[in-house]
Amino acid sequence: MLIPCIDLQNGMAVQLVHGRKRELAISDVLGVLEKFKNYEWLHIIDLDAAMGKRSNAKLMQELCFTARSSHGIKVRIGGGIRSVAGAVKVAEWEPEQIIIGSAVFHEGKLNLAFLKRLVKKLGPSRIVIALDTAKGHITIQGWRRTLKLRAEDLMVQLQPYCGAFLCTDVDREGTMSGANLKWFKSLRDATEHPVIAAGGIKTRREVSALEKMGMDAAAGMAMYKNILR
Repeated sequence: MLIPCIDLQNGMAVQLVHGRKRELAISDVLGVLEKFKNYEWLHIIDLDAAMGKRSNAKLMQELCFTARSSHGIKVRIGGGIRSVAGAVKVAEWEPEQIIIGSAVFHEGKLNLAFLKRLVKKLGPSRIVIALDTAKGHITIQGWRRTLKLRAEDLMVQLQPYCGAFLCTDVDREGTMSGANLKWFKSLRDATEHPVIAAGGIKTRREVSALEKMGMDAAAGMAMYKNILR
């Protein structure tokens, strides 16, 4: 399955290279949603909140409501959700799932106490754990801080606390340089949970290869540039 992404920054839909350099910025965010209206799933990510700068909460809520009510799209929401209270508030917008990344870790280790509280409130099926990776290691806080941990080593331990994993190859994010299928295969082999692959995806062949592995593909830049339709 191919999943489009709407990444929000300063009230606009943007696409960044490696999560840093802005390549695209679109002010008509609802127009972007209209473009993606025929897809089954949509990811909405607040990049400002992920980087601890500001919040696009009102716009995210509007996108979530419109996607669901007008187009019947299932929505995953993420970006800067770092407390149980924050996750519960986002859950009130009725997305199918909530993406949790940085809050999964504390002082370089898994924050299992937080995850246990979160699961108690939301249940594991509504939680997607983001294991974003740069140069082989987990990266958090808007991809500004890298840990010594590796995604494939954590997945079994994290399975009780989520319904799926979202794994982004930050080294290729926004580059359209092609998906690192070997790395994604290692992630697929590391868990029984659903895995959503992201980062560098640019061709239907890659989406098909991921599908054969049993993985969905989340794409951004290639979809905005109409390379993937």
